[in-house]
Amino acid sequence: MSARRDHNWRGYLFVAPAAVYLAIFTLLPIAAAAYMSLHRWHLLKPQRPFVGWGNFATLLGDPFFREAIVNTLVFVAISVPLGVASALAVALLVSRPLRGVGFFRTLFYTPSVCSQVALSMLWIWILMPAAGAHEGGLLAFLLGRLGFPVTRNVLADPWGAMLALAALMAWIGVGPRMIIFVAGLQSIPHELHEAAALDGAGPWQKVRHVTLPLLLPTALFVFVTTTIAAFQFFTPVYVITRGGPRRSTDVLMYHIYREAWQKFEAGMASAQSFVLFALILIAALLQLRLMRRGLHVGDVA
Repeated sequence: MSARRDHNWRGYLFVAPAAVYLAIFTLLPIAAAAYMSLHRWHLLKPQRPFVGWGNFATLLGDPFFREAIVNTLVFVAISVPLGVASALAVALLVSRPLRGVGFFRTLFYTPSVCSQVALSMLWIWILMPAAGAHEGGLLAFLLGRLGFPVTRNVLADPWGAMLALAALMAWIGVGPRMIIFVAGLQSIPHELHEAAALDGAGPWQKVRHVTLPLLLPTALFVFVTTTIAAFQFFTPVYVITRGGPRRSTDVLMYHIYREAWQKFEAGMASAQSFVLFALILIAALLQLRLMRRGLHVGDVA
């Protein structure tokens, strides 16, 4: 009995560093944010009165906050399918036993380990329109050589800016999602593809009826993690659009940043953070339920 108890204490000692790290850098900040969300907490004022749910009630009547929620949901609806589909397409390409495939995997993974500030600056240059003698960025240069001059600033258009940010998120995250999909593809028995080929299935039919159904568990994980990342998208918005044009890209993360570090309203920013957490939780639970239903239907079939 004493040996078993000693063994348990050793296990607790191994877990202790991770538990302390989690408590200090995760649980403690969450508790502090919860406390501040119940107060009118201005960073430059000593008076911080308790307001209870007052901050949350104020958010319900704030049209700019509601607009930020709508912008965030639109961004998630665009960027998540685009990011998952592009990662799956790349994974299907680099999972083939071709010469030099390791180089291409590294090439696709590189943006995810680069500075998002640097990638955002690169994105601005790529989308820069032609103006007079200036040939513009890479996109304007290439289209101009093909006879399609680009003189319109994509980032000055509300929908153009939103689509540009969604494409940038898909590019930044294609590497990690590709690796996850490649792992899922390699776990599919090759005999199933051979059996499908013997039954007369072509490449697209094998992907549709063999690969995709067996990738559903992997796709569930990628969808959920991509959704969470889309809700937390911040740095390119800060660098490229600053919430513009006309507040069209004022997503929740950037809105919370402005509330906390430009208006110094830490209490209101904390309340907005909990609203963001609730949205992420609801979206993740909905995806889990829908994907599990799809998995159950597939098992029954």
